[in-house]
Amino acid sequence: MTAYKHLFSPVQLRHKTLKNRVVFGAHTANMAKDGLPGDQHLGYYRERALGGAGMMVIEPVPVHEAAILTRGNFRPNDDAVIPGFRRITEAVQAEGTVILQQLYHVGQHSDADNAYFPGWSPSGLPSYHDSDGSHAMTAAEIEETIEGFVQSARRCFEAGFDGVEVWAAYHSMLDQFWTPWSNRRDDQWGGTLENRTRMSMEVIRRIRKLCGEDFIIGLAISYQPGVEVHLQEEALSEIIALHDATGMIDYVTVGYGSYFDFTKIIPNFTTAEKTTVDLTTALKSSVKQALITSEGHIRTPDNAEAVLSAGQADLVSIVRGQIADPHWANKAKDARPEDIRGCLSCNQMCWGRRYRDYWISCVVNPSVGREHEWGGDRFTPAEKPKKVLVVGGGPAGLEAARVAAERGHQVTLAEASDKLGGQYRLAGLQPRRTQITDLMDWFERQLTKLQVKIDYNSYIEVEDIKDGDWDEVIVATGSLPPETGFQKALPHLETLPGIEHGNVWSAEDVMGKAARLGERVIVFDQGGNWRGGGTAWHLAETGHKVTVVTPDAMVGFELQRTATDFHLRQRLAKLGTDFITESVILEWTSEGAKIRSLLTGEESFIEANSLVMATTNHAVDELSNELTALDYNHHLIGDASAPRQAPYAIYEGRKIGMGV
Repeated sequence: MTAYKHLFSPVQLRHKTLKNRVVFGAHTANMAKDGLPGDQHLGYYRERALGGAGMMVIEPVPVHEAAILTRGNFRPNDDAVIPGFRRITEAVQAEGTVILQQLYHVGQHSDADNAYFPGWSPSGLPSYHDSDGSHAMTAAEIEETIEGFVQSARRCFEAGFDGVEVWAAYHSMLDQFWTPWSNRRDDQWGGTLENRTRMSMEVIRRIRKLCGEDFIIGLAISYQPGVEVHLQEEALSEIIALHDATGMIDYVTVGYGSYFDFTKIIPNFTTAEKTTVDLTTALKSSVKQALITSEGHIRTPDNAEAVLSAGQADLVSIVRGQIADPHWANKAKDARPEDIRGCLSCNQMCWGRRYRDYWISCVVNPSVGREHEWGGDRFTPAEKPKKVLVVGGGPAGLEAARVAAERGHQVTLAEASDKLGGQYRLAGLQPRRTQITDLMDWFERQLTKLQVKIDYNSYIEVEDIKDGDWDEVIVATGSLPPETGFQKALPHLETLPGIEHGNVWSAEDVMGKAARLGERVIVFDQGGNWRGGGTAWHLAETGHKVTVVTPDAMVGFELQRTATDFHLRQRLAKLGTDFITESVILEWTSEGAKIRSLLTGEESFIEANSLVMATTNHAVDELSNELTALDYNHHLIGDASAPRQAPYAIYEGRKIGMGV
């Protein structure tokens, strides 16, 4: 018996019975090669089917050349995609999972970088994706686009999909026709509600006619309170009721946000959870036939069960949660929520890699996108169990120890401090980042279950290793902040002038409570990420007067790729933080810092009691160097090899754990 009776109750969806209410919703994995689905897609989706998802809506296919958005998109208008898709549908259906594909067109929000094709839209308004304008469609081009949707659905039907999801979310093409602000037409496609919904109605009607009654058709929508021109709850409810009354749609997926404010589409850890329940609740009372899916920061089985048990939706879409742990559904069903590796809502390797037009992965689950190479998120037992020593309990060491133990090795983990997690645990002490400390707790639970011997407060020296009886030694001793004040923008200065005056600290000193700070604090943020930005937020929130100085053009520069930079700046601004951009620190005194603008060369002075430096760490590799000098075979991973961000440390831990 599962603790989540609503989540794991079956439900009828047209001709199919879903075994549970867990949906792996549509998102761009960006894995196509030459526009075709291949082994990478097959491994990625099959793993989530093995993990127990009841329904899956796979990566959207652009329905027209004007809709191509990424270099990993599938080919539009080409039957060559059918054989690859059939491999995926057969593999997913073999696990008892219903599989659909989303059909999309971004309309005015296109991207010419990949398509080399003008964006098509109802009225020729500008893209909110970049600086381009769009082409106002002729009646013939509207018909061409409708036929693009229909033929894409036909290819899905021939590839064995159980249905399609028609995308009208985030102010995409169909949403643009619905919305008076973006649809300024005076022909049969604009003006009245009937005219504005004509295109979506025609798309759905023709798909139903071509693909038959035993074919699921879903409709994806979104809403964004606070954006005046975006369709709000009442208008969306009326539009969906019109579509529902035709009897041709089977479910409606409700997302959050739009291209007007992209940061809401992929909510990060600073935003609320369960973002769409207000609209899904309203739709549940107005829609007579279609099932309602809530999608929007539903991370945990408890949250999913709460939404369903309250009657706020019929299905829940868990996307990033099942990226982070593809076996999310089975673990919840088996009443093992504590074993679910939780999504951090960080967007670092999912949207962050998609933003840079790479295939997606995951900070906490490096098997994402490598399932076809690594055998999924499961582990092959070792042919011969070994005695393995892992030195260092940061992200790299934790993952190496876990995976080696999963494969049957006898593992000892030596950690120099009294806690696991290394400096990554300190990041979890920043505001709103407790999901990181939750991850460290998850690692500790898994290591305990796997009977890994954890030696806390254990500082390993080379003699300890030489005197031990180890088959494999993995060195994951991490990194430390430099104590020189070196800035990359001033490479000729190895040491910050005036650092000898004291009251200069690292971000780790601050979050580890080693720093003794005055009221006025300067945070020098060289990385443009959460290490400096989150520390500044912590200081501002705890009563310090903070000035952030960065050589970048904006605070949180690197966070743009995760769509979290605006939230950081917004929080800092509301807390009274001052920003000084494109600047460096020339000198530190006992009363403050001398600053130089990189733009003008102008110098100024900022009064402060303390200086916090968030600059690049240096590797703690002494143990590895000593072992190398003795020609002692070992493996060097994570920050001890080169200081980087957490996903690369966890990746290296996974890789060596599978290799020993």
